[in-house]
Amino acid sequence: MRKWVLPSILLLVLLLLSNLSDHGRKLQANAEEENDGLADQPKVEEKLGAVHGGLSTDSEVADREKESMSRKNLRASAQKFEFQAEVSRLMDIIINSLYSNKDIFLRELISNASDALDKIRFLALTDKEILGEGDDTKLEIQIKLDKENKIISIRDRGIGMTKEDLIKNLGTIAKSGTSAFVEKMQTGGDLNLIGQFGVGFYSVYLVADYVEVISKHNDDKQYVWESKADGAFAISEDTWNEPLGRGTEIRLHLRDEAKEYLEESKLKELVKKYSEFINFPISLWASKEVDVEVPSDEEESTDEEESSEATTSEEETEEEESEKEPKKKTVKETTYEWEVLNDVKAIWLRSPKEVTDEEYTKFYHSLAKDFGDEKPLSWSHFTAEGDVEFKAVLFVPPKAPHDLYESYYNTKKSNLKLYVRRVFISDEFDELLPKYLNFLMGLVDSDTLPLNVSREMLQQHNSLKTIKKKLIRKALDMIRRIAEEDPDEYSNKDKPEKASEDDGKKGQYSKFWNEFGKSIKLGIIEDAQNRNRLAKLLRFETTKSEGKLVSLDEYISRMKSGQKDIFYLTGTSKEQLEKSPFLERLMKRNYEVIFFTDPVDEYLMQYLMDYEDKKFQNVSKEGLQLGKDSKLKDLKESFKELTDWWKNALSSENVDSVKISNRLDNTPCVVVTSKFGWSSNMEKIMQSQTLSDANKQAYMRGKRVLEINPRHPIIKELRDRVALDPKDESVKQTARLVYQTALMESGFLLNDPKDFANSIYDSVKASLKINPDAAVEEEEDVEEREVEEKESATKEKAEAEDAVDEDFSAKDEL
Repeated sequence: MRKWVLPSILLLVLLLLSNLSDHGRKLQANAEEENDGLADQPKVEEKLGAVHGGLSTDSEVADREKESMSRKNLRASAQKFEFQAEVSRLMDIIINSLYSNKDIFLRELISNASDALDKIRFLALTDKEILGEGDDTKLEIQIKLDKENKIISIRDRGIGMTKEDLIKNLGTIAKSGTSAFVEKMQTGGDLNLIGQFGVGFYSVYLVADYVEVISKHNDDKQYVWESKADGAFAISEDTWNEPLGRGTEIRLHLRDEAKEYLEESKLKELVKKYSEFINFPISLWASKEVDVEVPSDEEESTDEEESSEATTSEEETEEEESEKEPKKKTVKETTYEWEVLNDVKAIWLRSPKEVTDEEYTKFYHSLAKDFGDEKPLSWSHFTAEGDVEFKAVLFVPPKAPHDLYESYYNTKKSNLKLYVRRVFISDEFDELLPKYLNFLMGLVDSDTLPLNVSREMLQQHNSLKTIKKKLIRKALDMIRRIAEEDPDEYSNKDKPEKASEDDGKKGQYSKFWNEFGKSIKLGIIEDAQNRNRLAKLLRFETTKSEGKLVSLDEYISRMKSGQKDIFYLTGTSKEQLEKSPFLERLMKRNYEVIFFTDPVDEYLMQYLMDYEDKKFQNVSKEGLQLGKDSKLKDLKESFKELTDWWKNALSSENVDSVKISNRLDNTPCVVVTSKFGWSSNMEKIMQSQTLSDANKQAYMRGKRVLEINPRHPIIKELRDRVALDPKDESVKQTARLVYQTALMESGFLLNDPKDFANSIYDSVKASLKINPDAAVEEEEDVEEREVEEKESATKEKAEAEDAVDEDFSAKDEL
């Protein structure tokens, strides 16, 4: 009996499995039929204009999304926030003052979307799962129009934002950046600067009166940020819209005045103008007309044809109808599809021979966010091979940024973007170019740098040193080429002119120097290895330049026979230097002297000691050599008594010595400093420093030397007076006054201006034969006199009254 129990149980199990299998097949068939029915229905993006690639086509989601698109009021259930005060001020300016420059909103939103895509792609280098799967792996930017509801949607599949990110990124801005932007705009700045201050998102209110930002980050739920630019914004968990998967969608509910941006042609124009070289595909849900065959709407047959057909048999009619094909016609039908708007190949991947000047200019504008008409002054497109392989494009901008030197030593932001195998890595470190070349724009794309490194590790990577060295050399060659192609430059004056090519390059190097000359000087100070190359790029005015810029090579070519040193003089302006007594003898002997009038020049000349085996000599310092003077020895002996006496007379004035001068012609004397001490101009610069140390200044001033002109009548007279009576106080006073005058004329500041003024007044008295002890007439005090007169009148009145009283009393006695 037991032998039959187990087979029976097995039989029952098999029957149950068979029934379950049949039931499963029926369920699967039903599901497939339902799916086929759903497939025939239009998708959400086709019905509502939603961005293609969403994760759901549920009808409830579609209804909620449609309601969301039509709203222009903040959701009642959302958490409300106040904008930072600086943001409110900024938006007020954007909306009310800058409304005529609306186009840039699309540029800023696309740039922000590109940044979000760069971030997710960078993170995916070390964690591929962060991209997810399906459509989320497509790193792209999508733009869609909803003309009915007046909405522009811009969607990216970037890193997305958490709730905290939405509050931080869209509710507050760096205060200093916003203040700088507001100040710049109020002083008539260019709106194209908006992207430089990190306030680009708020340009949406140029065209929209209500904005929704829907965002999904891998680490948070999907949220909606919304605002009407009325000083507040709201954030709520998104249960209305289609799930994004990951990324951000920005919906702009356009103002009535901004309807032009609902036209596809307008958006295509803006993307081409501003964002053509963005690193990710930018697609527009664009309409397209196609030819479609449809049944022809021909008129029915005539009565005669109907009567003739009636005579035929029914069998013949059936045969004719079966053989007869329906007539069709071709009509235009509008369809929609994604159209990529920026399919231009990355310019740095192409051969320089294949790229036109116009393409380089457009690429520069996209990098610099500079959309004016000016071309870059020069560019360099090259490929480096060897231990480190990379491609690079460098540009010299036509103008210096307004804040180029304001935060020179405090910023790490670079204008050079680093890519590794077409993946953007960073532009926030200065390891590719030194600070003095920070004005250059461009990018570097390397195939040999490791992708999976942090930015901190990348800064220490050995390959960067090689890249930096090559970039500096190429950059300096590019700047030198501007000078070589400029017909106005000295080195090109003997070359035959090419009118057609040279007209646009005349004065280009002068333009470069006026904008970026200070950077070249800073390079000489900071970059010892390239100091001589940078010195060749220096330009300055001289006593013979007639207002034009001169190079060191041109100066050397004009040096007098036997001249060993390059002469220069520092000061605050060319006009002041041209009147300097230090130039008198040099000009008379036809020597050329360089004028340095930029404060940084004083620091520059501490590092630039020589050039082409020629030493630099500051003509306001001791050590000036102008050839041998046969009479110098005799003059020293003749004036020895005066020089020794004068040095003792100026013992309290920090004068090291008094010497016969070889640099003066019409001036009685000048004050010069020691060779390695500060010049008078440097003393002024250091005294103007807010945090300068007076003790260190006294040490660096060095000793002063009074140089006298032995041919000047004042000096000759002083020599004779001293010889007659060296203890004459009037002679001492005159000698001291002459020294103070020379000190001031030489560019130094007087220690005691009041003492100097009193000496001048005493000299004036003597010239006018006024007694030096004559006192200043006392001023009559009008107020005191009035008081005295009042008191006198009161006293007289009182005496008169007393006299009357005495008279009455006498009468009474009688």
